[in-house]
Amino acid sequence: MPSIPPAAPPLEELQGTVLYIEDVEMNFAVVEGILARHPGIRLLRAANGLDGVRMVQECRPDFVLLDMHLPDISGLEVVRRLSEEIAERRLRITILTADTLTMDVLKAMSLGAFEYLVKPVEVRTIEDCVRRALLAKRQQAPGR
Repeated sequence: MPSIPPAAPPLEELQGTVLYIEDVEMNFAVVEGILARHPGIRLLRAANGLDGVRMVQECRPDFVLLDMHLPDISGLEVVRRLSEEIAERRLRITILTADTLTMDVLKAMSLGAFEYLVKPVEVRTIEDCVRRALLAKRQQAPGR
């Protein structure tokens, strides 16, 4: 996984909205605890895939963390349904999964998911992931 160059701003200086599509409360709580230390980052949660798709379309988050195993539709189906946002808005989706590289993860990556991380994920890895996504979003903003 690429490291952040020394010139990258600290996560504390970045601002944005992150949506975590996750049905397991404990997994969400871990990410919530990590991101709570960074006041410029607003964390939203969807507890299933259909709510996650709706929230992406309504709330327009800057970045999505996505669990692959959801109670209603799979993470792969979420990526399929968000293909327009991925293409048009360059929405970044990072998959968080307990699985190692599976066919569904490969398919999600081929449909536009940006990267995947295997749970459990270290604090620094989550922070670096969010930093990369928010920096990319900031760099693609109009006027840049």
